[in-house]
Amino acid sequence: MNSTPPEVVLGFLEEAKHWRLLPPQFPSKVGGRPAWLSQRNLPSPHELECEVCRLPMAFLLQVYAPIFGLERSFHRTVFVFCCKTDKCYTCNNNSCIKVFRSQLPRRNEFYPFNPPPEEEPTDNSEADHSMLLSGLKLCWVCGCLGNKACSRCHMVTYCGKHHQTVHWKHTHKKECSSPETTTIKTSPFLFREYELVTEPEEEEVDEAEIDTTVVEEERSALHSSIVGSLTEADLEEVAMHETEDNKVFQQFKKKIASEPHQVMPQLLNSLSVDSMGMSIDWGTLAVYTCSVSCNQGDRYISEFIWKQDFISEHIHSENPHV
Repeated sequence: MNSTPPEVVLGFLEEAKHWRLLPPQFPSKVGGRPAWLSQRNLPSPHELECEVCRLPMAFLLQVYAPIFGLERSFHRTVFVFCCKTDKCYTCNNNSCIKVFRSQLPRRNEFYPFNPPPEEEPTDNSEADHSMLLSGLKLCWVCGCLGNKACSRCHMVTYCGKHHQTVHWKHTHKKECSSPETTTIKTSPFLFREYELVTEPEEEEVDEAEIDTTVVEEERSALHSSIVGSLTEADLEEVAMHETEDNKVFQQFKKKIASEPHQVMPQLLNSLSVDSMGMSIDWGTLAVYTCSVSCNQGDRYISEFIWKQDFISEHIHSENPHV
């Protein structure tokens, strides 16, 4: 049996212009508000509660991870949310972290058939963080589903009482009576926002075992053999099937990430939450999604995440039965 090891893809954080992190760009990103893929059937506030403290979770990251050759998953994004209460992070307990999967076919009601342009949109109007194109209202604090409006101004919506209180204490108490004075648009609840850029891990190659000349000669001979066996009509038919829009979209997909298997603890330092003593923490987060990416329409599907923590030798010496 000839088994090929899976490709290892590494993720790196980079500063990016805000327009690149909006839903039409199909971003992979960390922090900020979620760039929701499907514009309907968002996870409910109850689904996004921490199972320990029952407070709303914060958006941690999302990875655009389409499955090539599977039309129902032509667009596919995995979203990770985590609790910001440090006491909820107990050893190997994943109750404070949740994962959701969203997927859409290429033809859908939310996005164009062709890939997004590489250039910044000429429309410089700011994105509306209060509402999706479908009409669903979003929480000002966390960017998740928010159907609870401020009872005084009715201008701002929230996912629940807790985030309404957070915003009231932060700025809304002063802004509520005069919305025209609103200047602060960044929620203190959100993690700092970055683009998540990926690239394959470089493999170590033993040059002594590879004769590059022979490899190139064999590749050239194989290419000549294949081309020589095809008639002009055959080549024209192949070209017709490889349409221009498909080539463009394949080039776009080469730039995006594959399945997010692991979230390493180094991310905590970039988010400025890695501190001594009590803090949100993990050793490794391993994300597991449906192996066939089953079709659930435009719903957000809950997936499994495994949280593994480091246990120091000091703890083991004091508690040999742990």
